[in-house]
Amino acid sequence: MKIDRQFTKAGQDAYADLEFVTTQSEIRNPDGTVVFQLDAVEVPASWSQVASDVIAQKYFRKAGIPVELKKVREKDVPEFLWRSVPKSDDTPKVGETSSKQVFDRLAGAWADWGWKGGYFTTEEDARAYYDEMRFMLATQMAAPNSPQWFNTGLHWAYGIDGPSQGHHYVDYKTGKLVKSASAYEHPQPHACFIQSVDDDLVNEGGIMDLWVREARLFKYGSGTGTNFSNLRGEGEALSGGGKSSGLMGFLKIGDRAAGAIKSGGTTAPTSRASFWSATSSPTRVEGSTSGFVLTNTV
Repeated sequence: MKIDRQFTKAGQDAYADLEFVTTQSEIRNPDGTVVFQLDAVEVPASWSQVASDVIAQKYFRKAGIPVELKKVREKDVPEFLWRSVPKSDDTPKVGETSSKQVFDRLAGAWADWGWKGGYFTTEEDARAYYDEMRFMLATQMAAPNSPQWFNTGLHWAYGIDGPSQGHHYVDYKTGKLVKSASAYEHPQPHACFIQSVDDDLVNEGGIMDLWVREARLFKYGSGTGTNFSNLRGEGEALSGGGKSSGLMGFLKIGDRAAGAIKSGGTTAPTSRASFWSATSSPTRVEGSTSGFVLTNTV
């Protein structure tokens, strides 16, 4: 893939023609108490205060950013795409404070994946993509979804990682679905997921397993929707001789769980949709004539 430069020049910093300023961002409760405050936020001068607040409050990584980094040499990868790790085991760690850090990690991870996947014709095309994308992010010509802002590039730019969280990815070399060995090397970058649920209480694919899957999605900033048409309605018979609690009782569990989780681990609300087929019997949807219920937990 050939990448022609439109906004940047080869050999020149991607931000050379852009002005950046330092501003403040804060959130206050109605009583005036401070919920969040960051006094030195570096953003493009063209950004509004709202845009500055969003990146500072929602998308800056709040912890785990090493103050000193070192590059990890990678075979057949251009030096500018080598990933970074803390300079030493006891390197102090802080939070992100500059939008440039976010733009760099996003575009860098995308360029790194593109290079390893064989997308770019030459190294210069990869470099052009990296520079052009950073410029477009800084000027708001382009923007990814929230999970990208939250997760993408944390491993590539800072060496941030953690134990596997149950994610899977398609290995570009083999085309096979593989379980991730870590939390951030292959992050969760997708905005919305549509899930299913079986009429089963505790087994895989069942009701309680759904809350685990939803929690995983919320933790990394995604939303989820599930069709509950398979579940029996309140009062319908169970195999053990009892009666079902019904759909609405289980939905309360999902809403309470979602309300306890901050999307992406920050201040963002989680978002979940619950729906069923309009052709379901009134009994199975507890007498509701609606085929769709949306719950947006704040």
